Amino acid sequence: MRLAVMLALAGSLQFACQSQPVVITGSEATVSAASADAEGIYDNIEFDMPRVAEPEFADYSVSITDFGATGDGKTKNTKAIADAIDAVVAKGGGRVVIPRGLWLTGPIVLKSNINIHTEKGAMVIFSDDFDDYPLIETSFEGLNTWRCMSPIYGKGLENIAFTGDGVFDGSGGAWRPVKKSKMTDSQWKSLLKSGGVLSDDGRIWYPTEASKKGATMSNTNVPQLATKADYEAIKEYFRPVMVSLVECKKVLLDGPTFQNSPAWNIHPLMCEDITIRNITVRNPWFSQNGDGLDLESCKNALVYNSSFDVGDDAICFKSGKDKDGRDRGIPTENVIVKNNVVYHGHGGFVIGSEMSGGVRNVHVSNCTFMGTDVGLRFKSTRGRGGVVENIWISNIDMINIPTEAIRFNMFYGGKSPIPEEGDESGVQTGQEMVPVTEETPSFRNIYMKNITVTGSNTAAFFQGLPEMSLQNVSLENSILETEKGITMIDSDAITFKNVTILAEDGPALIIYNSKNVDVKGLAYKNSQEPVVKVLGQKSGNIQLDKGSFTNAGAQVYKGKELNGSAVSLN
Repeated sequence: MRLAVMLALAGSLQFACQSQPVVITGSEATVSAASADAEGIYDNIEFDMPRVAEPEFADYSVSITDFGATGDGKTKNTKAIADAIDAVVAKGGGRVVIPRGLWLTGPIVLKSNINIHTEKGAMVIFSDDFDDYPLIETSFEGLNTWRCMSPIYGKGLENIAFTGDGVFDGSGGAWRPVKKSKMTDSQWKSLLKSGGVLSDDGRIWYPTEASKKGATMSNTNVPQLATKADYEAIKEYFRPVMVSLVECKKVLLDGPTFQNSPAWNIHPLMCEDITIRNITVRNPWFSQNGDGLDLESCKNALVYNSSFDVGDDAICFKSGKDKDGRDRGIPTENVIVKNNVVYHGHGGFVIGSEMSGGVRNVHVSNCTFMGTDVGLRFKSTRGRGGVVENIWISNIDMINIPTEAIRFNMFYGGKSPIPEEGDESGVQTGQEMVPVTEETPSFRNIYMKNITVTGSNTAAFFQGLPEMSLQNVSLENSILETEKGITMIDSDAITFKNVTILAEDGPALIIYNSKNVDVKGLAYKNSQEPVVKVLGQKSGNIQLDKGSFTNAGAQVYKGKELNGSAVSLN
């Protein structure tokens, strides 16, 4: 009953975008690694990028209908799918075919050398029966914990794939809490009719009492409880990610749609040689923790020719949180992200905030973000530790970004960049310096060029820590048409070259407590005055291109607290 209600509700709520771009989809079980070369995915990469090994499968195939599966949307096919997988494994591997139909199932537990191939018109609907999802030891939001088994789960595997043109639906509406502020009156009334319980203030709907209890006893998605029994008591609170692949090698996702996940959608964790292409990832815009792709502590990966329309960060790189992440000590490294489109999401491309194991050697190019809360988003906070470095980003187009097109925030607090009703979070400045330790995060060596932004709120926000500046970041050959310009706080070695900032309000550039800033070829609206403001006692060695100004005395404002030589016009 709950499944029917939630599917109907999901249909009435719709997703953030009704149409998706046409992408190339492969109908065969495997596509050779040469396809990435043919499409230029490895072209113009700034670091030594290994060729990503793709899975190879034996020429053997079965249909789940051979094992008694029924595609009526009502019959649970968990055993039939498991039997089909076991049969293919017994033959040395190959393809498990899911034909056209509505296939209700519990978790699909993968095994090595298996390609799950969905034919056009196939829709796999994961059960909303919480008893189908046992608690298992895993990691979520970068912390070691217990959580419900994922609808798609594999650990310690090699040679696995999801191919074809079908759809995997995680029945996330059966799991997720929903905030009243994110619904219309009619949507809220429909949700209440489906059952569930309300928070004491009536602002949040929970699917079960256990889900509500978990939320009220903890202000975190990953509470640290004493025993497994404690977790069992609020089991429904521990929403699973939809696709959980842990410590797997040679992984391919090519073609299908993954949608409506209980928590994050696709979560490769400590995997190696991952190819993600031609997929569509969709979650309702209001889905809490409804990330698209979270690549965590993974090595050698390609993400290309795909579209994302989700409720939280879209394409996100992580590497563990705080001590658990530092103890793991596995960075996300050697990744290419190309030719993707992001519709709704908290961020188009994101690193953090769980980056305690580090992120390095990343290339992002030829992507389009339309209406994401932030475009390029980098986030961390004290206590994380970890180093994010050697990130190259180019040829990014953004439109209608309601906050910052580019955002570095080392004071991230776990909230959406767009405050909700009653949320008074804001920019944190004037923080006291604390000692640098292994818990101090560091972002450095980040290069951005050919960024085009239009119809957005703020061009960029650069905020480091007083004790650990945002270091060595460059922005070149970019046009940012926004309401407000760029603000820079606690940053070091920042270079702007041939950057046009068409801000409607205020200065094009504000520099606060930052040093070694070099600005050349700055363009702006002629009516702006001042164009650049330099503030803060710690600001120094600010080099401005004299040719960028017609009247530098009026267009460059220098705070009274500055050292006399803090700003130079050359």
